[in-house]
Amino acid sequence: MPNFKENNRKGLSSALGPSLHDEYGLSAEDYQKGVSILKRWISFLLLGKKIDIRRGANFVREGPNLIVGNHCGAFKDVAVIFRTVPRPVFFMANRAIFTQTEFDALIRKHLRRHLGDFGLAANALLKPLKRSLIKFVSTYCNRVGFIPIDMRGGREDTRRQIQRYLEKGRAVIALQGRGRVQVRDPHPYVSEFRPGTAAIAFNLLHESGLSVPVTPLAIYGSQKPWLVPGTIKVNVGEPMYVREHTGGSEEDVVERFRRALELRVRALFLELLKD
Repeated sequence: MPNFKENNRKGLSSALGPSLHDEYGLSAEDYQKGVSILKRWISFLLLGKKIDIRRGANFVREGPNLIVGNHCGAFKDVAVIFRTVPRPVFFMANRAIFTQTEFDALIRKHLRRHLGDFGLAANALLKPLKRSLIKFVSTYCNRVGFIPIDMRGGREDTRRQIQRYLEKGRAVIALQGRGRVQVRDPHPYVSEFRPGTAAIAFNLLHESGLSVPVTPLAIYGSQKPWLVPGTIKVNVGEPMYVREHTGGSEEDVVERFRRALELRVRALFLELLKD
């Protein structure tokens, strides 16, 4: 079996290397420092959790790649992806997290949402740790794997930005969901997919002839609280292509591909439950 943890460690440390140094005007020393801190944060965010990856050979090792999956484990899903994908990956992230003041406000908001009145106490208790996280994210994240997205901007602008990353041969993550189990949803762990990923794949095929493999994956176990021991399971499907769903209008193609991706991730998720 390939050593995915080791491959990813090498990817974070070297494969991003010179291209990102140059793109962000970051010295090699500062870049390596950011990668080192990121790896420590990943280990911290996954404390108490083991990772069981199925069909890891289906990951695309090079060239443009969209990775789409369910999202019910908040920050743990992000940490799992960084740990398991055997190449550098890029996440879409709210541009607000790249400024310390706005990121601090987002953390307080989420603590209050998930913990109620206790969230205020948790915010005070975690203040030193939170300060360290905010400083790291605002300083390094867009340089080691995050794409800052203006959530107030239009969807078309976001899609074009992601397409530029794919045209450079990079792997972009597009997790679907709100980062938590949707108990009132007919499918609580795998929410209905948005059309963005399918539309991006269609645009690249239609405009530049670039057939981007879209890798479906399912995650289960990340919904369990941080520090609670458990196993996070990841099931990786074979790459899918929008060219296999052509015919009819653009809206028809995008909808068929969106639906196919959603159904495939649900099937991968059910396999994890059966195990």
